[in-house]
Amino acid sequence: MSPEAARGIRFALLAMTCFAFQDGISKHLASHYPAPFFVMIRYWFFAAFVLVLATRWPGGLKAALKTRRPVLQCARGVLLAVQILVFVAALDRLGLAVQMSVFSLYPLLITLLAVPVLGERVGWRRLSAVGVGFLGVLVILRPGLSSIGWEALIGLASALGIALYALMTRIATQADGSSHPAFVYTGLAGAVAITLVGPFYWTAMTPPDWGWMALLCLAGMSGHYCLICAYDATEAMRIQPFAYLQMVFGIAIGWTVFAEPVDPWAVLGVGLIIAAGLYALWREARGGTS
Repeated sequence: MSPEAARGIRFALLAMTCFAFQDGISKHLASHYPAPFFVMIRYWFFAAFVLVLATRWPGGLKAALKTRRPVLQCARGVLLAVQILVFVAALDRLGLAVQMSVFSLYPLLITLLAVPVLGERVGWRRLSAVGVGFLGVLVILRPGLSSIGWEALIGLASALGIALYALMTRIATQADGSSHPAFVYTGLAGAVAITLVGPFYWTAMTPPDWGWMALLCLAGMSGHYCLICAYDATEAMRIQPFAYLQMVFGIAIGWTVFAEPVDPWAVLGVGLIIAAGLYALWREARGGTS
């Protein structure tokens, strides 16, 4: 393994750790405050971070805002803000362990949606992997035997939202030839969208929870920065499998911090989803359509 690849993997591990802590803090805040309120504050800090970072890139903010697909860039920024709200709602209703288990389906949803959205050809092997992933979700939820019920649809909706966002990002990045506009519009468009809603949910926050709010913003910004460093160091295909660690870390936090039960069926279901996702990534890395 080259030093650059090793460096990229180290940054990817740091990013997934930051994102897992971000999810744990979001669950804590969601149990005390309306999601639009603290997600808005998180976006304000993220937008400031984006602006500062963009000024340090070649060409500055003006070059980073230059895009061939402005409508698409803004739409995907708004979509991500909505997806985060749905994700936080799922954390509050399902718990961290169950939500992260269901959310781990999103890489397989990207594979499935790439057919109608990007016109890609996906053969029977990768489609079979998607099927195994859905089987894993059924094992986790056990329809008729589990108390989760219809609320699991919130978790699936958050996974679908991030999958659509990823595909829209791929289209926008290919059109611009750079990831910089996508990153900037993610922060700015999302901040504008959530600010149209968040002030109506403004709630007095206790001093300790302002501390958690600061840690939430720090974890989010650190995670995004580490992910950028990871993609700068090595190719995306080498980094992608490590995205599953966010789910594993999140389930561990739910179990240890929030005392959420993790039964053997859930472990089996998560194992099926992760195995299917890694297989689909491996098939994509080989360059085949099957």
